[in-house]
Amino acid sequence: MTKPDLLLLASYPDPVVSALERDFTVHRHSEDAIPAELAERVRFVATGNGSGCGRATIEGLPRLEIVGSFGVGYDKVDVAAARERGVRVTNTPDVLNDCVAEVTLALMLALCHRLPQADRYVRDGRWEREGDFGLTAELTGRRAGILGLGRIGKEIASRLQAFRMEVVYHGRNRQEHQPYPFYADLAEMARDVDWLVVIAPGSPSTRGLVSREVLEALGPEGHLVNVARGSLVDEPAMIELLSQGRLGGAALDVFAQEPHVPEELRRLENVVLLPHQGSATHKTRAAMGDLVVRNLRAHLRGEPLLSAVA
Repeated sequence: MTKPDLLLLASYPDPVVSALERDFTVHRHSEDAIPAELAERVRFVATGNGSGCGRATIEGLPRLEIVGSFGVGYDKVDVAAARERGVRVTNTPDVLNDCVAEVTLALMLALCHRLPQADRYVRDGRWEREGDFGLTAELTGRRAGILGLGRIGKEIASRLQAFRMEVVYHGRNRQEHQPYPFYADLAEMARDVDWLVVIAPGSPSTRGLVSREVLEALGPEGHLVNVARGSLVDEPAMIELLSQGRLGGAALDVFAQEPHVPEELRRLENVVLLPHQGSATHKTRAAMGDLVVRNLRAHLRGEPLLSAVA
């Protein structure tokens, strides 16, 4: 029996591609280079946030039924266009919660204890030549404000409590049955915390949510951690405040124009920078790929989707 055509718009790990090829004929193309003859046949699309699936692509695939997105965020998939055409959309939630929470704590520990600088101090032979590295701060007993108390946010909160940190949060609405105090105003929360952890979804409504006002409220003793999307933070304002000592530090896994990271930011010593590594472990990426495959197979077989967003 002929396998249905699947358009792969993103770079997937080889084992995930092999799993897709058991049920689909996989065609790898970018959104701007889809052959017209293939576009007429494609019912299935697999993509990821590095690539997405925009309105023009969705409207240009007349037989499209489902878009499976590799990642918990799906801001580069035009969900509105998909809904208009009756196209289903899935993502990969939950399977990356633990990994992203771990990376968040790693970023906080690295920034707080200046671990990259201390490592470089040893490697450069300065410990032997110049003596001890110097004192740093601690996480224990500090207050952290979480912007976005969703699945991952809750995992981060529970881990922060292991450091005896006080946790508060801000979101669109107060959540019932949460032990953490809620702030309706983000700038007010920023004024009251030592650490602001950003883990809200990226969308037009959250663009620039961590504004200059919020960053100034966080202040010269405050620290920003962003493991969500670079679009949530006013990046030029953040760089300016970090450079002037008006923001204490930043630990960043995401940036406004990835993979471009401004040179001014790369030169700073009060930052820790990762190349969007929040879910980048063998275990987690395998689980994410497996969920993409299972969603697409479920649709193929007429079964309920495991993680539908549209």
